[in-house]
Amino acid sequence: MSKASRSRRSRTQSSRTEPSRPSRPVPAPTDPAAPCPCGRAESYADCCGRFHRGDATAPTAERLMRSRYSAFVVLDVPYLLRTWHPTTRPADLDLDPAMRWTGLDILRAEGGSAFHQEGVVEFRAHYVHDGEADSQHEVSRFVRAEGHWTYLDGQNSGS
Repeated sequence: MSKASRSRRSRTQSSRTEPSRPSRPVPAPTDPAAPCPCGRAESYADCCGRFHRGDATAPTAERLMRSRYSAFVVLDVPYLLRTWHPTTRPADLDLDPAMRWTGLDILRAEGGSAFHQEGVVEFRAHYVHDGEADSQHEVSRFVRAEGHWTYLDGQNSGS
């Protein structure tokens, strides 16, 4: 998602093996009752946290996009890899802990409901890195794999 992780993803993209288990624990928000980073009105625990914990799966492509954004916020690499389509999933993902994600705007969503097999979500994710505020604008494609929504790939549209 970040420029740094995109370049790391590109380096690992050719290695399309099953994700390895990380050796470090996954950080979580300090307060599960805090608002969810994805921007919905629910608490993190009741919104994206339940997807991250594996208590539920995202019912739509947009909800998967939101939960993946939240996973970047909390550095949940296992969730990101688990929700990445197996044909495009990198072997590993090295996130920059200095990247501070500050907000998500969903610009449009097409398809991606319970009645679809494919969906597109266009978003802008805001962040601060090295004291500089910036954003990532992407059009992401999602497909169902084994009955669950997965991230297939994305096209960056500039900042």
